[in-house]
Amino acid sequence: MRNSSIRMRLLALIILDSLIVTFSVFLGYYILEPYFSEHSMKTLVLSAAVLLMSHHIFANMFNLYHRAWEYASVSELLLIVKAVTGSILVTVAVVPIVTQSAPFLRLYFITWMMHLILIGGSRLSWRVIRRQFIENGDIKKVPTLIVGAGRGGSLLVRQMLTTPYMGMEPVTVVDDDINKQNMMLTAGVKVQGQIKDIPQLIAKYKIKKVIIAIPTLSPKRLSEVSKLSEGQGIEVLKMPNIEEVMAGRIEVNQLKKVEVEDLLGREPVELDMGMISKELTKKIILVTGAGGSIGSEICRQVAKFEPEKIILVGHGENSIYLIHQELTNTYRDKIEFVPVIADIQDRERMFDIMNQYQPYVVYHAAAHKHVPLMEYNPEEAVKNNIFGTKNVAEASKDAKVKKFVMVSTDKAVNPPNVMGATKRVAEMIIQSLNDEESETDFVAVRFGNVLGSRGSVIPLFKKQIEAGGPVTVTHPEMTRYFMTIPEASRLVLQAGALATGGEIFVLDMGEPVKIVELAKNLVRLSGYKEEDIGIEFTGVRPGEKLFEELLDESEIHPNQVYDKIYRGNVDSVNRTQIKSILDRISNDKSKDYLLDVANRRLW
Repeated sequence: MRNSSIRMRLLALIILDSLIVTFSVFLGYYILEPYFSEHSMKTLVLSAAVLLMSHHIFANMFNLYHRAWEYASVSELLLIVKAVTGSILVTVAVVPIVTQSAPFLRLYFITWMMHLILIGGSRLSWRVIRRQFIENGDIKKVPTLIVGAGRGGSLLVRQMLTTPYMGMEPVTVVDDDINKQNMMLTAGVKVQGQIKDIPQLIAKYKIKKVIIAIPTLSPKRLSEVSKLSEGQGIEVLKMPNIEEVMAGRIEVNQLKKVEVEDLLGREPVELDMGMISKELTKKIILVTGAGGSIGSEICRQVAKFEPEKIILVGHGENSIYLIHQELTNTYRDKIEFVPVIADIQDRERMFDIMNQYQPYVVYHAAAHKHVPLMEYNPEEAVKNNIFGTKNVAEASKDAKVKKFVMVSTDKAVNPPNVMGATKRVAEMIIQSLNDEESETDFVAVRFGNVLGSRGSVIPLFKKQIEAGGPVTVTHPEMTRYFMTIPEASRLVLQAGALATGGEIFVLDMGEPVKIVELAKNLVRLSGYKEEDIGIEFTGVRPGEKLFEELLDESEIHPNQVYDKIYRGNVDSVNRTQIKSILDRISNDKSKDYLLDVANRRLW
């Protein structure tokens, strides 16, 4: 059925073109009849025949019969110009040779113009008919405002007009550039103000969507656009990076909803690609907790450097299956990914894995991280975060791994909770292993809360907003450092490349953010007003601090060792000390004892 439809379409185009070519020649004759006395009717018929034959040849060469003309653009029009011009030039060359007479150039010029107008018009008319009467017939489009009248905005408006299934009607554009005011982008879509004018334009045109066509717009300005659209049920989206669109890697219409991460984001750090490449390219890399939010992102970032193999170690089979499938599909036949289901508390298994795969670098991201849960389950926190880390670290040392990078947390600083205390003891363990006899460089990297990670407040807030509220915040002064998962993971790779052994690196988390402000931003991005959803304060949970620290002032070197990376000056412990501590922890896993150890009150 489909082949029959294609053949009918092809036949229709050939017949249409044949009629247009013949009509063009005889119309040219009709216009120039007074000047045609020197040329016979035989010349006219021969010209029509040669032009018809050469047109079909050139049309086939330029694939004019097999194009989707409903999506035609300037490039398709240029092909028509080439095909028509080529067929005319062939006719001009062949007919005088056959008739032994001078070419009638006036006739050919008028025929060329008529030929071009009619062939081009017939193709573009299908696009107009389809867009106006077929595609737009059943699609309800929502009024949309575009932020940005640059190249991205122009591309986006054109895409909306030519892609009805996007369901958006570009109504107006705003741009802070004074020189672009009242400028017409395309099809009557005009720049009618600046970002500050968004509320008035929303009311005037009953806008339902705002699309940011400036991918590099700063988080501060993104937040401003979000606030100006606040509480009016407006969905705020942003278009992808224009360079990726122009390179053809993604489509203009792959719009992304503006998330709270975008509002809190910072300028991306530039990595030392050469330094990291030496550590990772063509090497075997092992990641524990590879199915978790941080571990899986570390795997994605490592894969960009084309290692020989990545060993994906995790306890949850479903999460390991998902990251294995994702990476295998993305880097098919380029990198080998080995899924390993294993518990870091199983010491013998850790040694077997390290000796089997002989990794060059180990990123240890496996841990219990949920603060209130670990308050109720200190024994599990000790087994996993302390003894699990000890197993992986000592197995790495035994297998002569080049570098061991432990993902740590700001909660290890003066910890008042079990989770932070166990992570601080884990840091002590890897520091104690970093001695002169070791061929492995051990390092820890501390950072604060990661937006979008498991256990993050963001998914909880979203569920509460979907349910109609209220959004629950523990305390109005609760403050945290935040970083996006990709940024944290990239900086972990950079810190690992900088490590010489024994350091505790601290990532610059930027300015701390009040959780209540985070909640308000999320409510606004969801298209509601704060009073529509409501915010309730439920009280500080077990083990929580109002404010987090990354290092005491006395513990941090004032100079960055790399952009957004500092080196901590943290007191380490030797093997004898750590052995004594671990022996006592094995017998006493209580919260009080863990806190005394982590805060060095027993030393």
